[in-house]
Amino acid sequence: MHNPDPSFMTSDGLNAAVDLMRSPSGTPGDDLPSVLPESGVGDMHALEMLSGYVLGKAARLSAPTSLAHMDPPTPWITWAMALWDASLNQNMLHEMTSPFATQAEARVMSWLTPYFGMQGGHFCSGSTIANLTGIWAARDAVGVKRVVTSEAAHLSVDKACRLLGLELVKVPVDSLGRLNRELLPDLDDACLVLTAGTTATGSIDSLDLIGAARWTHVDAAWAGPLRLSPAHAAKLDGIDGADSVAVSAHKWLFQPKDSALVMFRELEAANAAISFGGGYLAKPNVGVQGSRSAAAIPLLATLLAWGREGLAQRLDRLMEVAESLADAIEASERLELWGRPQTAINVFRPVDRPTDAFVEALPAGMLSKCVLDGETWARSVAANPSVDIDCVIESVLAASRDDV
Repeated sequence: MHNPDPSFMTSDGLNAAVDLMRSPSGTPGDDLPSVLPESGVGDMHALEMLSGYVLGKAARLSAPTSLAHMDPPTPWITWAMALWDASLNQNMLHEMTSPFATQAEARVMSWLTPYFGMQGGHFCSGSTIANLTGIWAARDAVGVKRVVTSEAAHLSVDKACRLLGLELVKVPVDSLGRLNRELLPDLDDACLVLTAGTTATGSIDSLDLIGAARWTHVDAAWAGPLRLSPAHAAKLDGIDGADSVAVSAHKWLFQPKDSALVMFRELEAANAAISFGGGYLAKPNVGVQGSRSAAAIPLLATLLAWGREGLAQRLDRLMEVAESLADAIEASERLELWGRPQTAINVFRPVDRPTDAFVEALPAGMLSKCVLDGETWARSVAANPSVDIDCVIESVLAASRDDV
């Protein structure tokens, strides 16, 4: 006799979950067990219990004052696709468990790779994995012995070198936060990792250095999507000569975590270096991850809904948001701007009060902090298309005048 388990079936609980997303009403209580319960409370009760925590205690990345981090809000169509993905649990390890999802990933890659001059690649769970994959390909495809990058490179480069047993050489940055090309060592046996949008300042390393090493990997986790904006694509001119490129889809492509892309100029050679087979697999497993989710489907939906123009419009607005804030900072006698924003990140500080106190005086999520040359600066990141920049500017200027 067939007795389907209701926990695995479509339920009115899904409607309740959506209603709670629209209008969160619960508040965190003291009813969340500290140890695994012996008997469950049931799906609906668990939903109600958790709403106050998951929805009520979350950081609101779409708030009109949110500019603190590189984590954007996500469009509603990605929520729908993520729900569909979770209900199907497709596994990209094998086409039999992801028949359309495999096609969707191939379609998205074919749409995006031309903007970077790459032949192809695959999705992974973040740019930490994407950077590791690119450097791994450099080691095993062309035999690099060292990795050379700037002191401002993402810590994922350090992790990759530790895991791959490669020597890491860090080069100081120049006054614009870019790798100082005058201090580069010999690159004959090296993978040169250039950053397109550093975490602290959004700086872009000189991409005309591409080709100077045995392999060049570009960590374009942050600024990579600017290639789809005619107004700003030139900031990444030369990236098409790289051997590999990483882009975080869960940053400026507005996707849910975990979603990133690693792309290769010579796909066949790169894949051969990073592939493993197994008797239970119909084709080799490419890359670091084995089982992974159908992360391309929410991005496919977003790109279908918006088109390139829709994505570019949002990126262009965020670049304008950053410029507007920079203008206001420069015009204020009480604020010091580290430098004009290169990729929608502003770094600044008050001139007559501690930076920590300044940031803490502002609404949560408006600014974050970074440390440059041992000094603390305030930092804003234009990742939220719904930001009210007039409100942000007013708040920042008011906080700079407050001596309390």
